[in-house]
Amino acid sequence: MEIRRVGSQPSGKGPSDYFTGTVRIDPLFEAAEPARVAGASVSFEPGARTAWHTHPLGQTLIVTAGKGRVQRWGGPIEEISPGDVVWFPPGEKHWHGASPTTAMTHTAIQERLDGKAVEWMEKVSEDQYNF
Repeated sequence: MEIRRVGSQPSGKGPSDYFTGTVRIDPLFEAAEPARVAGASVSFEPGARTAWHTHPLGQTLIVTAGKGRVQRWGGPIEEISPGDVVWFPPGEKHWHGASPTTAMTHTAIQERLDGKAVEWMEKVSEDQYNF
């Protein structure tokens, strides 16, 4: 058994190569091999968002606060709220972030495949974000 105490892992800033706007990442867990799962609490200020990306084994988001947006490639932008659970299947190109006027926090859970949990792509343009 392992207990990770609140505050035992430092917060990090979402790297500008992969995020637009102000994003804070708080690691929650990363299971040791042979397990592959990891999770983080990610907080987006209004208008902040990820770049387009995929996950080799998919990703689950659990919205815990605020209002957000998600979009899969070729699909409409969907609004998300606390309590919503979003599943992106393996390899599905997508992005997620806050609404233009309200911050959003979600728990992100994904698994590593051959040591990699995400493939980052181009940033979401202002036109794409503002539909």
